[in-house]
Amino acid sequence: SWQVSVTEALDIQRRLASQVSRSGEVATPRFIAGVDISAQKAQGMATGAVVVLNYPELRLVETKVVQAKLDFPYIPGLLSFRESPLTLAACEKLGVTPDLILVDGQGIAHPRRLGLASHLGLLLNTPTIGCAKSLLCGVHKVPGVEPGSYAEIVDRGEVIGVALRTKLGVKPIYVSIGHKVDLQTAIYWAMKELVEYIAKSIVNAPDDVVVTEETTDQGITIK
Repeated sequence: SWQVSVTEALDIQRRLASQVSRSGEVATPRFIAGVDISAQKAQGMATGAVVVLNYPELRLVETKVVQAKLDFPYIPGLLSFRESPLTLAACEKLGVTPDLILVDGQGIAHPRRLGLASHLGLLLNTPTIGCAKSLLCGVHKVPGVEPGSYAEIVDRGEVIGVALRTKLGVKPIYVSIGHKVDLQTAIYWAMKELVEYIAKSIVNAPDDVVVTEETTDQGITIK
């Protein structure tokens, strides 16, 4: 059950963090997925989307969208308990199995080394990479302006990710190991145009999805 107290959630994170694999390469993926959650203020509802692209063609293969109420409160550092049920519900509807999942959120670049990307990776037993828009913990220098430049994110003496400049003139994204990948592998795939392709595909996802019981107005409440 995802219905846990804050204290229980913290304990779960500390316990699961030791199970995260920080090694592995994803050399020849056939399917790469991206997941994202968007919350609506009205009625505490949210939409979870997962898109799957084939590789290297980057053609959209499948999209699943699920609506649900977010039962866990918004607490920085515990977002995986708020967003994972919805993301998992969408992933479970997929007809293909992704070889790699890019997550709009933190991996081990997290105070307890278990952000959404790492939590999902463990639950799905799939390589995941955290690609976040903001920094949750740690410090870093400003990466160079050239695409591919990065600066290590350090927290309590440990390198937990990088601030990566993916394009000239854009803000860096915060890339970290999710599960079953090493940091260089995470950087490699984050530098591909995957993040941009996935973001565009997710924006268009509601238009592409086949309507199922999960996408009705009532939505679903995940307990």
